Amino acid sequence: EVQLQASGGGLVQSGGSLRLSCSGSGFTFDDYAIGWFRQAPGKEREAVSCISNRDSSRNLADSVRGRFTISSDIVRETVYMQMNDLKPEDTAVYFCAAEWGSCPIFKGSWGQGTQVTVSS
Repeated sequence: EVQLQASGGGLVQSGGSLRLSCSGSGFTFDDYAIGWFRQAPGKEREAVSCISNRDSSRNLADSVRGRFTISSDIVRETVYMQMNDLKPEDTAVYFCAAEWGSCPIFKGSWGQGTQVTVSS
């Protein structure tokens, strides 16, 4: 059973940084793509970033390109999303999801979310 644990959220001022972690278990990490999604109150869920351990494909949403980066540690079976120059519009619950193969993730298995709040 695919299990994902997201962590690293918090409250930060505009312009600050956070690093989110998504730890996986119950699946062959090397064969999966891991993605980050976010959902703000009253808004639809948005795909933020994705990295495939299988074929090294990566995606980043235009809204975060240049500020966020995604990386994967195969040994620790953890995907990180470094978020710099955070803006109030980045405030959302961030979720990670895993799916066999390449990016983007279409359905995936989901972990619980971690709240990111950016104050102005």
